[in-house]
Amino acid sequence: MFPAKNWREYNHRYRFEASKCKKCNHIEFPSRIICPKCKGRDFEVVDLPQEGKIVTYTIQYVPPVGFEDLSPYVVAIVELTNGVRVTTQIADCTVDEIKNVSRVVMEIRKIREDGESGIIAYGYKFVPQNK
Repeated sequence: MFPAKNWREYNHRYRFEASKCKKCNHIEFPSRIICPKCKGRDFEVVDLPQEGKIVTYTIQYVPPVGFEDLSPYVVAIVELTNGVRVTTQIADCTVDEIKNVSRVVMEIRKIREDGESGIIAYGYKFVPQNK
């Protein structure tokens, strides 16, 4: 596990940022060293929009170790308003309610705690826009 200071340095987790290729304007999340479209290596940091729509989702009934208390929960692919797609958990939404959700907004939420050391990891999750 990384010390708390290092976690704060992961911009894609805490600042919801991506890299934009200066050669072809392709936006990549999470950031890459080489652009998958044009093979360029010169990027600028851009903020990602915090709103989007659910493209597809699945319900996680058998969670990985450490996430058993969340089961069942929804994981979705969300297309942001700029076209970038992210895989994310949908919070504040039951398995029955997800069928009626299309628009979502990003929030920074607790992801998990690291055992007895108590380090809390935060990250982005999306919630229904109408809630």
